[in-house]
Amino acid sequence: MTDAGGADGRDGLVAVRDASIADVPLLLELFAELAVYEHLEDELHATEELLGEALFGERPAARALIGECDSRAAGYAVYFPTFSSFLARPGVWLEDVFVRPEHRGAGVGRALLAAVAAVAREQGGRLEWTALHWNQLALGFYKSLGAQTMDEWITHRLVGEPLARLAQEASGGASTEAVERR
Repeated sequence: MTDAGGADGRDGLVAVRDASIADVPLLLELFAELAVYEHLEDELHATEELLGEALFGERPAARALIGECDSRAAGYAVYFPTFSSFLARPGVWLEDVFVRPEHRGAGVGRALLAAVAAVAREQGGRLEWTALHWNQLALGFYKSLGAQTMDEWITHRLVGEPLARLAQEASGGASTEAVERR
């Protein structure tokens, strides 16, 4: 997909390619490395079966890219489509971008983000993502790219029982029409 020379010359050729079904075990390995880095090991529940279906099933939910240095896996990006009601255009949500520590500073992260940015630009929308507030390395990198920090927005998440309770209102409580009329 993309080739670029290493930023500091230590890793040589940087390449970004679309992940294939054969990369599912590698992606899970990289996910585990990201989970350790972010102190989220308990949150990682992906399996080969689930990931294979999510990325390569009948209706893929996301796409993945592999970043390589001298033909060795150095990182990855996972992204999926979004939609902006204000722009009335599709966009891209970057779920993960991760570069193995030994390859940081070699241009892998920039090449992965550039590849995802090309998809977002092609669709005419925007590229958005989150970062952990303590990850100063990533935050500085994103700022160097010209990314805007959206301080006025707060991310929310429903999972488990709270999600089930709210979903129950649609199926067992009020009808969808009644909810829409309120």
